[in-house]
Amino acid sequence: MIAINNTLVSEHLLEKKFVCDLNICKGECCVAGDAGAPLDEEEIKILEEVLDQVKPYIPKDGLKAIAKQGVYVIDEDGDYTTPLVKGKHCAFVYFDNNGSAPAKGIAKCAIEKAYMDGKITWKKPISCHLYPVRITKYSDYDAVNYHKWEICKPACDCGSKLNVPVYKFLKEPLVRKYGENWYQQLELAGKLKNKTP
Repeated sequence: MIAINNTLVSEHLLEKKFVCDLNICKGECCVAGDAGAPLDEEEIKILEEVLDQVKPYIPKDGLKAIAKQGVYVIDEDGDYTTPLVKGKHCAFVYFDNNGSAPAKGIAKCAIEKAYMDGKITWKKPISCHLYPVRITKYSDYDAVNYHKWEICKPACDCGSKLNVPVYKFLKEPLVRKYGENWYQQLELAGKLKNKTP
């Protein structure tokens, strides 16, 4: 583990290779699993504020799920997460060919699409932006860990081929979460570990 400010960072972020390959995985991380994306408490208010701008990008089944469940639910562990459509994909997912099922296209984020189109200034929940990194909050520090999931094997293969470690692939969200100075310390640790100039 690497201690940076009030975080303990797994060395897997420096060692594992990772680059998303949506053409192969089809955005399965937005579809698989038994709960939606983890949300920080302050993100709930943001989601409520941007919902009207995001709605045009959300398919009907997602809109129905949000109307019924709200922009968040509390999962079995007592954590805030995005709602699911009929226990399946995240309610904020759309499929790139306007399909309504995972088999019909790549799962993409309606929130991020609204952001890319300049409709909102918030990109998406930080847990989504940071994946495959997961953060566990403790009273004195955050544990910053790499989450291994079989559906991300194509991303691991792509990262290995391109020789891109997790921390480099996730520079933008890591800076968004912890700041530029924090990231520079992680980058230095990565250079020392991998003996790169």
